[in-house]
Amino acid sequence: MNGVVESIIHLDKSLGQVIEAYGALTYLLVFMVIFAEVGLVVTGFLPGDSLIFAVGALAATGALNPWVLFLLLSVAAIAGNISNFGIGCWLGPGFLKKEKIPFIKKAHLEYTQRFYERHGGKTVLIARFLPVIRSFAPLLGGISAMRAGRFIMYSAFAGVGWVAMYLWTGYYFGAIPFVKDNFSLVIAAVIVVTLLPGVVGFIRHLRKNRTG
Repeated sequence: MNGVVESIIHLDKSLGQVIEAYGALTYLLVFMVIFAEVGLVVTGFLPGDSLIFAVGALAATGALNPWVLFLLLSVAAIAGNISNFGIGCWLGPGFLKKEKIPFIKKAHLEYTQRFYERHGGKTVLIARFLPVIRSFAPLLGGISAMRAGRFIMYSAFAGVGWVAMYLWTGYYFGAIPFVKDNFSLVIAAVIVVTLLPGVVGFIRHLRKNRTG
C-alpha cells in the first residue's frame, strides 16, 4: 500500500515506467492526480506543475498524445476547482471560525483568505499558478459565497492557461539538459513571466487610486 501511495505522490518522476506498465490507462491516472491535487482540498501534496511538465516532455517523444493530454488535463483542472468550490459552499461561512480543522493547516487557510480578500476575483486566476494557495482559494470562494457562474468562468481561463503553460513548456523544452537539471528554477521563471503583466497592472491600479 505504501508503495502505491509513493508512486502516486512521485508520479512525475516515474511516468516512463507507468506508461510501460499501463499504456493508455496513464491518461486516466494523470487525469485523476491533476483533479485531486486541488479538487479534494487536502491532497495539495500531489504533483501538479511538475507532472504536467513531465507528461509534456514525454509527449514530445511520442509516448503520449499532447492534444489528448491538453484536453483531459484542462477538464481535470477546471473540474478540480469546481469540486473544491462546491466543498466550500457546503461547509459555509462558519467553517473558518473553527479553532482546529482536520488535515488542514489553519495558517494556510488564513493566509489564502487574506490573499483572496485583497485581490478579489483575480485570486481564482492567480492562485491556479501558486502551489498550496490553489488548494484553498476555491474553497474560500465557496465559503465566501462567490457567484458560481463567475467562479467557473475564472476557473476555466485559469485551468486552461495553467495546463497550456506547463504542458507545452515541457513538450518543447523538457528534453533540454539544462531544463531537466534545473526544473524548479525554470518553473519559477515561467510563473514570474506569466504573472508579471498582472502584477504590474495591479501596482499601477493602486498608484492611480492613491493619486486620484
